[in-house]
Amino acid sequence: MGKKHSPRRGSLQFWPRARSKKPFARIRNWSHDLKETKLLGFPGYKAGMTHVIRTETNPKSHRKEAKIQEAITIIECPPIKALSIRFYKKTIDGLIPISQLLSKKINKELRRSIPIPKKSSEPKEFDDLRLVVYTQPHLTGIGKKKPEVFEIGISGKKENKLEFAKSLLEKEITINDVFKEAQYVDAHGVTKGKGFQGTVKKFGVAIRSHKAEKTKRGAGNLGPWTPKRVSFRTPQSGKMGYHLRTEYNKRIYRINSKPEAINPKGGFMFYGLVKNPYILLRGSLPGPRKRLVLLTDTIRANKQLLHPIDINYISQESKQ
Repeated sequence: MGKKHSPRRGSLQFWPRARSKKPFARIRNWSHDLKETKLLGFPGYKAGMTHVIRTETNPKSHRKEAKIQEAITIIECPPIKALSIRFYKKTIDGLIPISQLLSKKINKELRRSIPIPKKSSEPKEFDDLRLVVYTQPHLTGIGKKKPEVFEIGISGKKENKLEFAKSLLEKEITINDVFKEAQYVDAHGVTKGKGFQGTVKKFGVAIRSHKAEKTKRGAGNLGPWTPKRVSFRTPQSGKMGYHLRTEYNKRIYRINSKPEAINPKGGFMFYGLVKNPYILLRGSLPGPRKRLVLLTDTIRANKQLLHPIDINYISQESKQ
């Protein structure tokens, strides 16, 4: 008789299953492109999903010139503004902020929500810099005024970064300034929170027989007597979801500034009408509607040739 085998419960690919501290992602690594000086990311609010029908334009594909139906995510991207330029110094412990140069034009919504630093200075020597930006959710219809504040990396050589960052301090930044159609991006988001869940839903533990002792929807035991401690691999109940996740190489199908072309009748379910420039991103994204998604340049570059996107039809039916 063969040996009974059962795989472990819960993937260690996502471990520890820590809940996010903020409702939007924190990005620790930016792509290192020295050829061009530009912003490496842009935020947007997830509006919903629909589908498109496009023509395959890759001449080497076995589906060339065929009509393909694909799911897409609509992300509303109102313009963002720069709060400051933050300067860093390299140390043994990594990059440490040393000072920041503030913008002279700051929205009143931001002044109400967070304390604005009073000190503003530009250091003589620094090793790296990043642009601190804030969103403008009052331009959307999600019913929110408090902006999100976070850093965005800048590519290029150190000498060109400062001049480029200063040019962005006093003006609005749009999605067209950062990304182009048909390019690949990485999407960073925080997943839906599921609340307190048991081991069956959280780890996929099998439901035991009705003749089992004690519980049916729980692990058989918490481990051996020795060592006298419970291993982190043991499935236990607890809070589930609200995790930071990154999806690599998502393709932008369209960037458009005319929201009437995408809005369904009555608006998107649980979101409303899109009022600002938006992008169509292939596939799904982590997180619920109205949650901020950060799109960045790909850190694992896709080496495929970028063929143009030929969209024939966009459904305006609001999907749940």
